[in-house]
Amino acid sequence: MTATASPIDSDAALGTPLLSVEGLTIDLPGHPGQRGLVEDVSFDLHRKRSLALIGESGCGKSLTSMAILGLLPPGLPVRAGSVRFDGVDLLDCDERDLRRVRGGPVGIVFQEPMSSLNPTMTVGDQIAEARRIHLGERKATALRAAEALLDRVGIPNARQRIRSYPHELSGGMQQRVMIAAAIACDPKLVIADEPTTALDVTIQAEILELLRDLRRDLDLAVLLVTHDLGVVADFCDDVVVMYAGHVVERTSVRGLFYEPRHPYSSALLAAVPQAGQPRTRLTVIPGRVPPAGRFPAGCRFQPRCEHALPDQCARPQPEAELSGGHRTRCGRVAAGAVTLKGVPRG
Repeated sequence: MTATASPIDSDAALGTPLLSVEGLTIDLPGHPGQRGLVEDVSFDLHRKRSLALIGESGCGKSLTSMAILGLLPPGLPVRAGSVRFDGVDLLDCDERDLRRVRGGPVGIVFQEPMSSLNPTMTVGDQIAEARRIHLGERKATALRAAEALLDRVGIPNARQRIRSYPHELSGGMQQRVMIAAAIACDPKLVIADEPTTALDVTIQAEILELLRDLRRDLDLAVLLVTHDLGVVADFCDDVVVMYAGHVVERTSVRGLFYEPRHPYSSALLAAVPQAGQPRTRLTVIPGRVPPAGRFPAGCRFQPRCEHALPDQCARPQPEAELSGGHRTRCGRVAAGAVTLKGVPRG
């Protein structure tokens, strides 16, 4: 696993972010002393770039991505923050305005296409529906565009496949249909939530290659939600590491792999099996992500952290900016008291 993405560019060089999330906080109902199921999440995604939200299951990645488009489950209110897309705060939009954004300028690829695709509609009709709603096309015109989109995402015999139902397609082909639907209306941003989950390794590689080609050809920005660090190294420019609802590190992909600045990030890298090292014991992170409502005070990772000091880590950990735009939520690392290991170079 080698990080090949370029170092993070300055905000000035990249211009105004296409997507800017600031201080996003989602309440946890029924736990007045534990507000902040997701708390103070901030990051920027610039045009034509890809950014990964990473962390273990239960860290708030999918909640964050769903909050961007107002798709949170009932009873999970956004208490604070802003989500500005192309200059518009989506948190101030009503449902009617959000429907104009979803599937239009922002495409979505969910992690389980069989659960997301409508089993009663052909895949052609489902792709065409987005163009009919957002572009006002007639059905015949939209179906011709759907056929071209299926061909664009690598589905053979697209003319016949537009009349197929989801259950008639393999998992990899279903995911390609989801991607075709996501790009149907020429979006500026695609949010992909675990797009390669449950696919075999060969199909995963094909889907990532497809997303890479589409990103280049269509000038897309991609927000990728994943727990697969190999995917991050291969596909993304920048990365946001989340743990128990907090952003603990923000940096370029190269910065994460070679110079992690939070103990959780370093522990994630250490837990990845390394090629060329057979018969070695796999490193694990002790314990588990705390459940919602039972977050520890201060640094939420401290009960699992080998570098934790109770008197320091039990206090709130503000985000600190280091060199090159690298940000960490670890006071000990920011003060230079802890040195972390990344992936060996070479």
